[in-house]
Amino acid sequence: MDLYEYQGKQYFSRFDIPTSAGGVAGTTAEAVVVADAAGYPVVVKAQVKVGGRGKAGGIKLAADAAEVTAAADAILGMDIKGHRVNVVWVEHASDIEKEYYASFTLDRTEKLHLGMLSAEGGVEIEEVAANNPDAIAKIYVNPVDGLDIETARKWVDAANLDDAAREQTAELLVNLYRCYVEGDCDLAEINPLILTPAGNVHALDAKVTLDENASFRHPEWEEFASSEGEDERETMAKAKGLNYIGLSGSVGIIANGAGLAMSTLDVVTQVGGTAANFLDIGGGANADVMAAALEVINADPAVRSIFVNIFGGITRVDEVAKGIIDAIDRVELRSPIVLRLDGTNAEEGRTLLASHLSDRLRAEPTMIEAAKRAVEMAGR
Repeated sequence: MDLYEYQGKQYFSRFDIPTSAGGVAGTTAEAVVVADAAGYPVVVKAQVKVGGRGKAGGIKLAADAAEVTAAADAILGMDIKGHRVNVVWVEHASDIEKEYYASFTLDRTEKLHLGMLSAEGGVEIEEVAANNPDAIAKIYVNPVDGLDIETARKWVDAANLDDAAREQTAELLVNLYRCYVEGDCDLAEINPLILTPAGNVHALDAKVTLDENASFRHPEWEEFASSEGEDERETMAKAKGLNYIGLSGSVGIIANGAGLAMSTLDVVTQVGGTAANFLDIGGGANADVMAAALEVINADPAVRSIFVNIFGGITRVDEVAKGIIDAIDRVELRSPIVLRLDGTNAEEGRTLLASHLSDRLRAEPTMIEAAKRAVEMAGR
């Protein structure tokens, strides 16, 4: 679950991570009230879960109430990369001496928590990694040991942060690690982490992704779980218990297993198409699951064809075929379907489907041929 910037800052405050004074506003009048309380000058920032706000005109400096009114009027309701701005975050404008970068996430290869710290903040960390990888100081933290202040101090020294920022940053990093672990985050990132001319260090931005698998430990996350601004397709899929991620292409994807689903996306791209989604139905490819999957994909107006890619391991392909036949009878489909079925009892499954094949329901023997057919049909 990705949080908006303002939610991330509210989350940071629970773990004593300093941020700029400010508040959230859904109307121009509210923005003025928040600005008056935060103290001028202020920054009015669009709240969307996508980058590029500044270039799109979604971040504006305001020196007084009149400028806040103009900024909020301009930003509220604007579209940024397909995301409508419904709220703004208004905060006291900070004087900046230096900008840094700090984050924690999980390195699955090392099976350890990964901390990254850089004296080059304010830009994408990927850009820093590409242009000057030595500027990123990395640290691996064993969750059994955690991060103590002495280790944080050595880490800050290795990143060559300014002397005035080092002790405060070390203390902040310990709190950021606590936020990441105790707060059950997949990602806790500050970019930029700033040093002010007065010598204070605080988070100017917040990027927080929560691990939804830990939601049972956090009833307070309900406040973040509002469907406002969420992808309607993902909301629908979540309600049906499906593992779904919406994308921007025209070929709907249904596969059993996350690895196969990702490979299917790759193959569709390889043959010149674009995937409309990632959808993993796991091992339960029965009629109910298949009908739910088809219903979600069918609700996406951008979908022009549906590629069902099933490999039966423990799952029997003939049972999957029965599920597909039943599901097609239950869902009125707008788009044609291309099937690729392989694995356990594949021949039996193909035999069951044979009498149901048509121009709207095609079967192909291989994954690559099925991908080509799905892309071709989407192109029509």
